Amino acid sequence: MGKLLGLKGSPQGDSVVVIGMGRFGKSVATSLAQLGHEVLGIDESAELVQEMSGALTHVVQANSTSVETLRQLNVASFAHAVVAIGSDLEASILTVLALSELGVPDIWAKAVNERHGRILERTGAHHVVQPEARMGERVAHLVSSKLMEYMEFDDDFAIAQAHAPQDAVDKTLADSDLRQRYNVTVVGLKRAGEDFTYGRPETMVRQGDIVIIAGKIRDVEAFAGKA
Repeated sequence: MGKLLGLKGSPQGDSVVVIGMGRFGKSVATSLAQLGHEVLGIDESAELVQEMSGALTHVVQANSTSVETLRQLNVASFAHAVVAIGSDLEASILTVLALSELGVPDIWAKAVNERHGRILERTGAHHVVQPEARMGERVAHLVSSKLMEYMEFDDDFAIAQAHAPQDAVDKTLADSDLRQRYNVTVVGLKRAGEDFTYGRPETMVRQGDIVIIAGKIRDVEAFAGKA
C-alpha cells in the first residue's frame, strides 16, 4: 500500500472516496474537489497516483479490493464512495463488496454494461451508472432530432433545449399555450446576450429564443420537431 498524501483527521459529511483514476474517475474526482468536497483518490497505479497528486489533496496507491487496506485508509468514515474502475470487472465488483462490508453509506459504481450493473447492485452498490450508454443515448437523440441539448432521466422523462416553434414567436407562453399543445413544461428561456429567464405565463418568446423544456421523451421530441 502506498503512502496517503495529506489526509488528516476524520473526513467531513460531504467527503468522497473515488476509486479508479482512469478518465472517468479523474473527471469525477477533480469535479468534486472543485465543488469543495474533500476527496480521497485511490488507484493501484503509481503513475496515475503521481499524476493526480497535483489535482487532489489526498491520493493513495492501494489495492481497493482489500477490506483491510480500505479499513486502514479510514474509508468507512467517508460519506460517499465512487467506484470508477471500468476495465477490470473483478476488481470493480470486489471493491464494491469491500465498501459494502465496511458499511459505506452511499456507494456509486460505474458499470460497463447492464449485466455488470446488476452484479454491482447485488454486491452492494446503491447507485449504478453506465456513462458510455448514457452518452450514446444522448448523442442519438441529438443527431436524430432538432434538440440542441438533451438529458434523459428515469421514468421516460427528459429535459432538453430547442429553438422555439415558429407559431410561438412574438407571443407570451400563456398565449402560445405550449404546455397544452405539446404536453411539455417550458422551464425557462434563453435569449442571445441576455440572462436565463424562468418560464412564466407572461414570458414573451422572440425569434431565435432557445427554450428549455421538460416532459415525456416522446413529447419532448415531438416539440423539437416543430421548432
